[in-house]
Amino acid sequence: MRLVTRFAAVAILAAAILAVPLAGGASAKEWKTVRIGTEGAYPPFNYMDKGELKGFDIDIAKALCAEMKVECTFTAQDWDGIIPALLAGKYDAIVASMSITEERKQQIAFSNKYYKTAAIFAAPKDSKITDTSPAALKGKVLGAQASTIHSNYLEDVYAKAGAEVKLYGKQDEANLDLANGRLDAVLADKIVLLEWLNSKDGGCCQFVGADHTDAKYFGEGIGVGIRKGDPELVAMFNKAIDAIVANGTYKTINDKYFPFSVY
Repeated sequence: MRLVTRFAAVAILAAAILAVPLAGGASAKEWKTVRIGTEGAYPPFNYMDKGELKGFDIDIAKALCAEMKVECTFTAQDWDGIIPALLAGKYDAIVASMSITEERKQQIAFSNKYYKTAAIFAAPKDSKITDTSPAALKGKVLGAQASTIHSNYLEDVYAKAGAEVKLYGKQDEANLDLANGRLDAVLADKIVLLEWLNSKDGGCCQFVGADHTDAKYFGEGIGVGIRKGDPELVAMFNKAIDAIVANGTYKTINDKYFPFSVY
């Protein structure tokens, strides 16, 4: 009887030890503040207005943070350094119209998509370009923002077919060269180009060809970029995205910027 009792006591003690979280962080991190990195140079999704970050990405990020009941802070970061800065701990999440691609998944984790749009070419209104297939654009000078899905697509598909590809640090720089006749066409997000085409500076140009949606290059949509070591933050963003879509907050933000759903 004593032997049985001793074994029972040992079992209870072992169970109690296993139930106590290990020191040093075996339990999930409690997020009270989430630092968000964005570009601030990609209207209408993210841009600077009198020193303040604004745009669809910013409004969505604020809504997600409110849903998660965390404080948000924002940092503007040049696009080509936006993933390295996340990995270096400068901020906790990227909300900057970043496409979810297999290549990027090798470096960081992503939330589920919070929007998805197609890519398209723009060219001067007096251009004779109508067909935007790789064969049709052989010998043309094509532009895109560097380190984007659009630049990857141009370099992998169009450059190999004989087009000259020029890359730019910001989308506005590519648009400016198109307007000034230094490019034959620019490839970018359809909504971003539409914003520019509807402006005074973009009056020179128009969409040409069909939408480009190849999942190999254009991914699964736009998601929040997060370090792989923060899976609980990924789950929080996923839950919050579902919530703002379900409760109508997403639609309110969507309708502020677009006459159609981008979800």
